[in-house]
Amino acid sequence: MSKIPILQADQSYIFRSYFEMSYGADEILAEFGYTFASDRIPLPKTEETLSWVPELRDRIESFLPHIRLTSETARRETLVAPLLLAVTVHCNCQLRIEYPLNVNNWLKGYLDYLVRSTHNLLVVEAKNDDLTKGFTQLAVELIALSEAEEQNELYGAVTIGNVWQFGHLDAKSKKIIQIASLYRIPEDIEELAQILVGIINQ
Repeated sequence: MSKIPILQADQSYIFRSYFEMSYGADEILAEFGYTFASDRIPLPKTEETLSWVPELRDRIESFLPHIRLTSETARRETLVAPLLLAVTVHCNCQLRIEYPLNVNNWLKGYLDYLVRSTHNLLVVEAKNDDLTKGFTQLAVELIALSEAEEQNELYGAVTIGNVWQFGHLDAKSKKIIQIASLYRIPEDIEELAQILVGIINQ
């Protein structure tokens, strides 16, 4: 007996739809012909000295006691955007916010953040409180971007603001890896910044 498909051919799905589904990432990604795994693979990391990181850490630490991070918007504006803006200035690349992407009826919607450099792309999906479902949405966004840009390798990150997790897409092997390591803000902001710059400039 064949497995009943999760996605229906006559239905339309936006990226947010995959966050709201109760299926696991492996089940949803299988609908696109991808396998899913969790692993501790090494991430690209710059060896540059990022002189702006201590000031950014101090600034975030100074305003955190005065802000309630109870919404996705609050987390994006206070924890995610400041770091991504600093990284894009450092790398002299472009940051697209709420970037529209429409590949087909199963792969469409808005990317919270898209960092675009000469050779590389990085997707960042900001969520309120669920990294697990957030990663599923991120993985589908990576598939969409890979098809739209004809890229065989992509990195992405999902974040709830103070915690970040990365993912890696390999289009040739049809595999998405959820990288098991977690990075916290402000505690791990230096290593996190080194990874973001490493991915963009690799």
